[in-house]
Amino acid sequence: MRRRGMSLLAASVAAVGLLAGCTAGPSDRPEIVVNDGPGGSPGTPGDAPTPAVPPLEEPQRASIRWNTCPDNVLARIEQPPLPAGLGVQCGRVRSTMDSPYAPGRGFINVQVLKVGTGPIPLVVVNDVGGQPGMVYAARLATTLPRDFFQRFSLVGVDRRGTGNTEPPDCVPPEIRVEIVGTDPTGTDADDWLDPAKTAGQQCQIELESKLPALDTWRTAVDLDTLRQALGLPRLHAIGHGEGSRVLTVYADRFPDRVGRFVLDGLPDAAQDAVIGLEDVAAGAQATWQAFAEDCVNRGCELGADPHQALPALLTQLRAQPLSAPNGIRVGPGVAVRAVLVGLADRRAWPALSAAIDAARRGAGGGLGALIAPVVLGTDGQSPTFDNELVVGCNDTRTRLTVEQLNGIARDWTSKYPLFGTVIAHRLALCGVWPVPSTPVPTPTAKGAPPIVVLGTASDPVTPLPGTERAAGQLDNAVVVTWQGGGHGALGYSSCATDAARAFLIDGTVPRHGTACPP
Repeated sequence: MRRRGMSLLAASVAAVGLLAGCTAGPSDRPEIVVNDGPGGSPGTPGDAPTPAVPPLEEPQRASIRWNTCPDNVLARIEQPPLPAGLGVQCGRVRSTMDSPYAPGRGFINVQVLKVGTGPIPLVVVNDVGGQPGMVYAARLATTLPRDFFQRFSLVGVDRRGTGNTEPPDCVPPEIRVEIVGTDPTGTDADDWLDPAKTAGQQCQIELESKLPALDTWRTAVDLDTLRQALGLPRLHAIGHGEGSRVLTVYADRFPDRVGRFVLDGLPDAAQDAVIGLEDVAAGAQATWQAFAEDCVNRGCELGADPHQALPALLTQLRAQPLSAPNGIRVGPGVAVRAVLVGLADRRAWPALSAAIDAARRGAGGGLGALIAPVVLGTDGQSPTFDNELVVGCNDTRTRLTVEQLNGIARDWTSKYPLFGTVIAHRLALCGVWPVPSTPVPTPTAKGAPPIVVLGTASDPVTPLPGTERAAGQLDNAVVVTWQGGGHGALGYSSCATDAARAFLIDGTVPRHGTACPP
């Protein structure tokens, strides 16, 4: 059954209306606000019966071999430290590369990391442009209640094209720096297209036949290979941001193998990238507002009006760019993109405000550190810019003319003055890319069991309107919305985390339209 996701307006109305306590028993945590309007829950009379929540079955005949993690992996997950008693092990599964130029041939070793010793493996898939899944799973473990690991162990996946699993690393460093450093005031698409063409051409040369195999469609098959290696009849998983799209594609392709899925932020499923990216620009603007309000509440370094700190800094950097200790030249383009990185991680908001303040005072190290994973890579990892470029361009058919790009840039700059042009730049990156033979479909997960989707009101990566639209395409999705800011609710909102925990451990499906306070 498909339903419309709850809009921000509906969430606001609900906040004034019905109040309901968390259903997991007595708690001193904030109450949950429930939308009691249209939508209901899976299994409304007249629809096809909703499949039951699958049971948690322990693995049988698992073939994966777990070993001591190498030092470089341990170094990447040491901060924040894992809770005492939660050890880690590393492994890998061999999947088929399956390039369109060599269907069903070639192999790829997908690297995975297990956190804890709970009997049920719970696979974790992260954004292609975020932390590698192995690192993200370790970080997520520090935010979850300890009893969670009596039932589950987390299995973080460095999905194909990320982390230690065939990262592309194909864009020349100087071109990467040029693209990321493009001044957001420039609205002439010709200025963005030249370096984007060079990046695309170089990746085609470097990766050859492997290039089109780094996509979401084939990553879904990797997850099924991992399911088999873990000895599971059904895959239980958490998706974060764009990683959630991999799980919806998996549910579309293998609905009878779906276990318990929680999707923390779900990208817009629209085939037209313009629709989804305009929401990203609006989401970034809204998250900056949330960041500024948080800044005032904690008395941060940016003073009484943090909203104006970034525009003033960009003007300053146009006149006098800064040099970061890692060699990055911090001009207005780098600054805006570094701020976007910082906005996505709510725990980094204090570091972000400190970095902006330091840049105002002539020190670019903080902003340079935020953007370093994107343009330089960190801790032995390749730059995430290349991962996002290759997988993103392989996943979409959207290719625009110079005239279209210029028109969109002008429009978005007017509507979203801080981030509109920078987000519009992303539409130029795939200009010379081959149109994919298997772009990401619009998943419906027909026949799959209930899937819990968590949305965040102000999210700069997977904005709430797109999450609601994508969830509305799924047959049996229920949406829980956190009225907070940052990328994702899991581990940030106790209410949303409790709902996910109750679903994963007890099989309790939350009410569709549940809204969690900020």
